[in-house]
Amino acid sequence: MQRLSKLCFGTLTMSPLQQNFSAEEASALMEYALSKGINFFDTAEIYESYDLFKEFLSRVDSREDVFISTKCYAYDKKTAETSLTLALESMDTPYVDLMLLHEQEGEHTLRGHQEALEYFSLMKEEGKVRHLGLSTHYVAGVLAGADHPLIEVIHPIINKIGLGIVDGTVEEMVSAIDYAKKKGKFIFAMKALAGGHLLKNYREALDFALALPIDSLAIGMQSKEEIDANVEAVLHGKTPQRSVDKRRRLVIDPYCIGCGQCVNRCQQKALSLEDGKAVVNPDRCVLCSYCVGACQDFYIKVI
Repeated sequence: MQRLSKLCFGTLTMSPLQQNFSAEEASALMEYALSKGINFFDTAEIYESYDLFKEFLSRVDSREDVFISTKCYAYDKKTAETSLTLALESMDTPYVDLMLLHEQEGEHTLRGHQEALEYFSLMKEEGKVRHLGLSTHYVAGVLAGADHPLIEVIHPIINKIGLGIVDGTVEEMVSAIDYAKKKGKFIFAMKALAGGHLLKNYREALDFALALPIDSLAIGMQSKEEIDANVEAVLHGKTPQRSVDKRRRLVIDPYCIGCGQCVNRCQQKALSLEDGKAVVNPDRCVLCSYCVGACQDFYIKVI
């Protein structure tokens, strides 16, 4: 893999699932990040933000200057072809640097996506995909990826309090990450700040994550101030005691009809139904925004 910045720009925060930046706003911010030394950008099909990247790529000097990771739920050849075509055409790019299978739970889930993996592997030979990997909130997902010959990159959730890890402890996830790294996998971690829960312990949270055997750390950002603070911390080793104030939260409109789709979608068990309405337990929510996409009436937002 090309030399990637230790800090990966997580773009979920700018997507329609959260702040819904215009293509111009998002592109300007990504350009600023690139000028500060960040060349690694992460998105996903579910974020519906490919148009932001199309604008961004139209402004960079060379496609080779940036590395774009995306994620999809493809499980067979047909869905994999659809996802790849969508990514390439929507971003107006000849290739995707990294295609991740989204939310893999373990060896059985990965086995169920084998046909998609094999298709993406063929697309590597054609130059349309450069690297393959998976994202996961599961210890078992990290271990499965570590042992899979087609998986090059693992994108696991990890933070000092273990928030968001579905099937184990912080210690077990750290052990799995260490195992995957020893197996030669590229590791870029997510949710080091636990969806904002650790902002009050910003320095300790980042110090914990950066001490792990990881190659890059994805952090969601939506302002120049956040970029500057995280660049100083991750790229220059000058972590401030406090983060930029960005107290995001999940909001459920009073119009919620209590269909339960968001409850079923939430891996963190942060949502439940009370009196016919969805409610959120903020102590469990990691602001992944997947529930936002599950709400057909758009009654859930991260602000």
